[in-house]
Amino acid sequence: MKRIVVLGGKESGTGAAVLALQKGFDVFLSDNGTLTPEYVGILKKYNIPYEEGGHTHEFILNADEIIKSPGIPEAIPVMREIRAKNIPVISEIEFAGRYCNAKKICITGSNGKTTTSSLIYFLLKNAGLNVGLAGNIGKSYAYQVATENYDYYVLEISSFQLDDMYGFKADIAVLLNITPDHLDRYNYDTRNYINSKFKITQNMRSEDCFIFCSDDEITMGNLKKIVLKAKMLPVTQTRIIEKDGAYVFENKIIANYNYSEFQILIDDLSLNGKHNVYNSMVTAIAGKILNISNSVIRASLVGFKGIEHRLEKLGKVKGVEFINDSKATNVNSAWYALESVHGKIIWIVGGTDKGNDYSPLFELVKAKVRAIVCLGVDNTKIIENFKPIVPVIVETRSAKIAVTKAFELAEPDNTVLLSPACASFDLFKNYEDRGKKFKKAVEELMSE
Repeated sequence: MKRIVVLGGKESGTGAAVLALQKGFDVFLSDNGTLTPEYVGILKKYNIPYEEGGHTHEFILNADEIIKSPGIPEAIPVMREIRAKNIPVISEIEFAGRYCNAKKICITGSNGKTTTSSLIYFLLKNAGLNVGLAGNIGKSYAYQVATENYDYYVLEISSFQLDDMYGFKADIAVLLNITPDHLDRYNYDTRNYINSKFKITQNMRSEDCFIFCSDDEITMGNLKKIVLKAKMLPVTQTRIIEKDGAYVFENKIIANYNYSEFQILIDDLSLNGKHNVYNSMVTAIAGKILNISNSVIRASLVGFKGIEHRLEKLGKVKGVEFINDSKATNVNSAWYALESVHGKIIWIVGGTDKGNDYSPLFELVKAKVRAIVCLGVDNTKIIENFKPIVPVIVETRSAKIAVTKAFELAEPDNTVLLSPACASFDLFKNYEDRGKKFKKAVEELMSE
């Protein structure tokens, strides 16, 4: 019996272990940290042997194949030993894809993945399709393949997941954009990160579709280096697309596929901001490829409510608006957030720096930001970068104090924007934890 070892016991790893057991493998799960009661319960329900609090190498190095959770870096000792022994390492997405015959719409990019994935899923649900949402969002893809029977999957796929994918194939692949991110995991080499993102296109055939942003310089600079058989569908806000693709003309999105056209006014979209025009164009094109009616595409783009922790409006206190953009874990995401807010901003920023270059933000910050509230353990880089252009910078180490300080600094009609441009792991479990604590602090302020 083939032995599969799963490294990591959170959503991805636990789901992979359940699917591996269902498919008849000898399964063992190992987690270096402490498993939550939720995942322990699933492992015990299926009688899957596991360990937590460390990796026992002899239980791992006898594997025929390793399924590595995306959060585990290559640098840890057990991974070095696994690589030295040439044991195959794959991602949960790769593994689940082997047992999934559903049509797969796969979305990657440095920014906008979650919004676009959620929007396409919302569209497919509205169209009455039998669809699951998975990948870097929601319930594990592998767990859903083991326990559900969907005809379609919308998969948000991160670069970490793409790194260990080889045979997997998307039916519709979306590459939203590429900006330097997670460079600490890619030896601070942008080329490694770019190569990872383009793996979304691997194994695609002539009947498959590749949607990409032709306004993104890095994408376009590398597109010709990739051998692609798939149909190419650009989206752009800077020119007219003559054939298949989507573009903006006279404040309208126009999407064409296979001689069928869809139009919608940008003012009618539920999501604001230039970046969300791209997300909406991608969704419209995906809808046309899947033969979804124009009326359903329109209703979906008008009726979508957005996602938690992504430019989430929380309300106003004495004229000061609060926005939770905790999911903005890189500079480009923060740029979009700053760009989308009208009026002056008290900007809550900081956390675990991922090799950030803050210079693309200077112009926006100078024009819009009245004060900065740092929310992180080490704020040196933020202070050095923004002290010359922002007169007031304060440091905090909790969401509650950050909210209190920001409100004290704000004037009526200002916006307090949590858009950290950094990972959250110095003070919080993850970006969701950071966002929830921010929201709780805002709720407490509202109730005072």
